[in-house]
Amino acid sequence: MKTDSGTVDLGRFDFASGDEIENLEVAYESYGEFDGDNAVLVCHALTGSQNVAGYGSETTGQARAWWNDIVGPGKAIDTNEYYVVSANLPGSCYGTSGPASTDPEGEVYGTDFPPVTIGDWTRSQRLLLDELGVGRLHAVVGGSVGGMNALDWAKRYPDDVRYVVSVAAAARLDAQCLALDAIARRSITTDPHWNGGDYYEREETPTDGLALARQIGHVMYLSKSSMEQKFGRRAAGRDARRDSFPADPAAAFFPYRDVESYLDYQAEKFVDRFDPNSYLYLTRAMDDYDLAEGYESDARALAAFEGETLLLSFTGDWHFTTEQSETVAEAFRETGIPVAHHVVDSDHGHDAFLVEPEKVGPPLRDFLAAGVGGRSVHDTVETEANTGGDFAPVHASLFSR
Repeated sequence: MKTDSGTVDLGRFDFASGDEIENLEVAYESYGEFDGDNAVLVCHALTGSQNVAGYGSETTGQARAWWNDIVGPGKAIDTNEYYVVSANLPGSCYGTSGPASTDPEGEVYGTDFPPVTIGDWTRSQRLLLDELGVGRLHAVVGGSVGGMNALDWAKRYPDDVRYVVSVAAAARLDAQCLALDAIARRSITTDPHWNGGDYYEREETPTDGLALARQIGHVMYLSKSSMEQKFGRRAAGRDARRDSFPADPAAAFFPYRDVESYLDYQAEKFVDRFDPNSYLYLTRAMDDYDLAEGYESDARALAAFEGETLLLSFTGDWHFTTEQSETVAEAFRETGIPVAHHVVDSDHGHDAFLVEPEKVGPPLRDFLAAGVGGRSVHDTVETEANTGGDFAPVHASLFSR
């Protein structure tokens, strides 16, 4: 698989906030050969990166690429057939300009970096593709907030993409997720070492706040059922240590539970690779997004798109629910845009799009090849919700990989 990576300087960039920076640098990776009409843009999730396939990356701190089971030679997004591009988002910390970057005077931006929106992400991707010589895309594919990014392509550049695939996403966040994101941000900004976002040259950084934010995120990404089966009320093994966070004096009397140990472990790994300010910026971009912004409805926002769309959702996902995906599907149908909503019966929660590639891969592969007429796209069991087969679950047992 031919791969390439680098950083492109897009020059002056005007953000939706009205602010600007002189040089927006965007880090990207590409896989496969470009033949003029086979380009697929893959949009990463909140704390993901441009390293979507192949091996891990020292830049991103990933042990393995985040969608390595989906993207690669002979896989659902086949790099023998498609030219795949993934770009790190403005505001992130994996090579694209963000709070941890330096300004033209050599000073770290910190919270002086302009606020970013999903629309800014989409526009930066369009500019990057222009620099790479890519015009109209065969497809845009994204998961989680990357799926919102993919929907924004259908709205913002309706003539520039043939197929849009939005996985485990929605047109906007609901109040519960907005609330949890707000708590996560406050865990960072109330960390005594956050220092108003100016901590880059200090010995102490707001790692405790970022760790708590990540733990809140992990609870959001798992379903109640999966957490019960994976952890239950079990105590952690005797080698597990409760030293990640300060404990109250009574803690020694009670068991250190498996679920606590898991959350502490995930938090420890995360703070080594991610920037607290970037977490603030990216969650705000996700919270702010509304597909219908500037239009009377979601359907009006999508009306100019003339391609086809695949939506994938998961029954155990309460972060972005199947009902939210169905609302987006209805908006496409209202404008006469061919759309399929493929629902996977899964107990994994929001993380299902990452951990169940055997359920995501077949409909994705067939859609990229044949649009909504793809065999696996409609290879579903009918439900009362839709007798036409567009909104029906594919059954998968818990942890059936």
